[in-house]
Amino acid sequence: MKRTIFASVLLSTTLLLGSCKTTQKAVAQKEKQSTEASSKKKSKFKSYNKVITKDAITDEGLFKTHQVDDNFFYEIPNNLLEKDMLWVTRIAQIPSNLGGGYMNAGSKTNQQLVAWERFQDKILIKVKSYSEVALDENAAINNSVKVNNYEPTMYAFDIKAFSQDSTAVVIDVTKFLSSDVPSISGLSPGLRRAYKVRSMDRDRSFINSVKSFPENIEVKQDFTFTAAEPPSNRSVGSISMQVNQSMILLPEVPMTPRLFDSRVGFFTVNQIDYSSKALKADEKTYIRRWRLEPKDPEAYARGELVEPVKPIVYYLDPGTPESLKEYIKQGIEDWQKPFETAGFKNAIIARDAPSKEEDPDFSPEDIRYSVVRYVASTTRNAVGPSVSDPRSGEIIESDIIWYHNHLRSYRNRYLLETGAANPSARTLDTEEKEIGEMMRQVIAHEVGHALGFPHNMAASYAYDVEDYRDGDFTQENGIAASLMDYARYNYIAQPGDENIRFVRQMGPYDHYATNWGYRVIPNATTPESEVNTLNSWIMEKADDPKYKFGQQRSRFDPQSQTESIGNDPVKASTYGMKNLKIVAKNLSDWTSEQTDNYEDLGELYGELLGVWSRYVGHVVTNVGGVNEDLKKPTQSGTVYNVVDKKTQKESVQWIKENVFDTPNWLIDKNIVQNINPDGYFDVLRSVQTRHLNNLLSFDRIGRLINSETVGSNYYSALEMMQDVRKGIFTSRKVDIYKRNLQRAYVDRLEYLMTEDPSRSSFNINQSDLRALVRGELKTLQSTLPSRRNSSSNQVNRYHYEDLLARVDVVLNPR
Repeated sequence: MKRTIFASVLLSTTLLLGSCKTTQKAVAQKEKQSTEASSKKKSKFKSYNKVITKDAITDEGLFKTHQVDDNFFYEIPNNLLEKDMLWVTRIAQIPSNLGGGYMNAGSKTNQQLVAWERFQDKILIKVKSYSEVALDENAAINNSVKVNNYEPTMYAFDIKAFSQDSTAVVIDVTKFLSSDVPSISGLSPGLRRAYKVRSMDRDRSFINSVKSFPENIEVKQDFTFTAAEPPSNRSVGSISMQVNQSMILLPEVPMTPRLFDSRVGFFTVNQIDYSSKALKADEKTYIRRWRLEPKDPEAYARGELVEPVKPIVYYLDPGTPESLKEYIKQGIEDWQKPFETAGFKNAIIARDAPSKEEDPDFSPEDIRYSVVRYVASTTRNAVGPSVSDPRSGEIIESDIIWYHNHLRSYRNRYLLETGAANPSARTLDTEEKEIGEMMRQVIAHEVGHALGFPHNMAASYAYDVEDYRDGDFTQENGIAASLMDYARYNYIAQPGDENIRFVRQMGPYDHYATNWGYRVIPNATTPESEVNTLNSWIMEKADDPKYKFGQQRSRFDPQSQTESIGNDPVKASTYGMKNLKIVAKNLSDWTSEQTDNYEDLGELYGELLGVWSRYVGHVVTNVGGVNEDLKKPTQSGTVYNVVDKKTQKESVQWIKENVFDTPNWLIDKNIVQNINPDGYFDVLRSVQTRHLNNLLSFDRIGRLINSETVGSNYYSALEMMQDVRKGIFTSRKVDIYKRNLQRAYVDRLEYLMTEDPSRSSFNINQSDLRALVRGELKTLQSTLPSRRNSSSNQVNRYHYEDLLARVDVVLNPR
């Protein structure tokens, strides 16, 4: 019995021990599996040495960049995550004719503010915007601004490893930098459609270089896209280009912004501040400018000239012709004087690009350098773009683009606009010194844009027309109060006027605007604390036309016109026409007789028609014109004032005499019969019709109708339309040009009668406009029969029959 019990206990114990062992094994197995799983989970992050091998080519800088065989890695310090950086995409090398000639090496295709952020086991590039903000970061609405402006992710990377001291993350950027990422592409959607681009060819695309510097990273990518209709080398069926990606760390503390005032011209950045105490989202507009800070603030405050901590430096493109470098440097450093007005000396400096020996890493695309790019292109243009911090408006970098053939445009305009009064302009071989002076002023103009200044189209209206014939005045004052006006040449000076300056130069407004935008205001620590001082500077000059700013976008203000000079468009254009007639008479002698071919003659004749058209356009703007004088409510007078009736009526009469009465001098047989086999009659028709249609535009007639609401002695829309009709139909001498013009007039009335009214800024159907047009058509209907019946010219009789039929169709549409 006892044995049985013992055996039973022993068996139970044995079974129990066996069971325990089984349980322990199971637990051990689970722990092993858990450890292996944990190990596997951790294995997604490789050790640093396995990713960045001993053969890696490493570049120290903002991020460490590594090249391991054909792969590229960024080692991003943790303390640079979530920091604001500016990402700029530029074209470094470009095929010919891409973008129709207005893209070039150095052209910027995109600019965006980004931040690198960690999310779990990934690094994201987030594209940030500062257009909508809560400037008071402690305001409750700041959270709402964030959740209602969620930042898009440009790209996501897996973390490959951590630095050996765990202070940085390592990511593989190879796929990102060798892919066609839309937001950093060199080809816009429009260009892709135009050239029928299908895709990027990966076999012909690669990362050229990745370089890291203390504040920026520069990447060059060579991309080839398959394209059905490439802009050049069509037999290859592709577009190859080199794109440069610049990324620069923005200042931790943004520059203190300066609030914009529309009375002084500046390019701007905008923010909507939701933390404003105003009962709405408060739009803040800041000027764009470079950060200039005095090295010696105390001396600066005493009114002494002080050098800036960091001057503005422009390098000349290594491809710049030696003969032009002097003039380009002068154009850049001409801005030193306006900066002295703002209290800074040596604020802007021109330098040659360093040689390979001096700086092997120098690249014009590098965002650290501002460069005057000299572009081998047949395009005739020059531009001055810049890159700025959207948080504050601080300009970080800019490139001035000069296209090689642009000097030809200036030579042609010099001959056409000044040749009558300026003997040195009567040649195709303009002296180098004169060409250099023109280039100097164009470069200075484009640098002005890069400093933050837009065009000031009111600057030439500051001077009296007769001043342009005064040699002493022009030598001292140039031809406009600002270099930023589109006033290139003095076309008013007449033959016999002496000591005339014909080319533009820096003016008083440039000094004034530079001081307003760049002078440091002591003890001002916020944008708002500067406002009173800035306003006082404006008010000091408010009544002097030399310091007026006129917007380029104005199509209604005779004071702010492109290419116009002088304060009286009628008188200025009259002088201009007198000179142009002399030039037209001598154009063959100055061109084809010297070259023994007609190419330059044909080119200059086409441009002569353009000059004539501009002079006419300046006078047309008087009709229905409204002078815009930007003011604050504390200033006397109104912002918008209708041009007086006398000036408008004189302008229509001038147009009648110079446009509607056939300008036969424009059709010089010695010119037209040597440059074109036919079409002379249509050339004149097109330029006459352009200004007729401009005169009889919806908006112009609308402004004339509106003038009835703001004055008693106004030039009415009815009077204008009657004067135009009489100007076109009064003459009894009707030639081929007059017949063309009369048909164009009836066509324009039909357009005004039938065009979709939604295209105008006012309600056409419920205004006087169509009643006025109908009245003018009825007048033609009653007067044309007598003209037809009294004409002895068969063509003219047919012409009047045709006009009557056209009028009938408009008045009685089937």
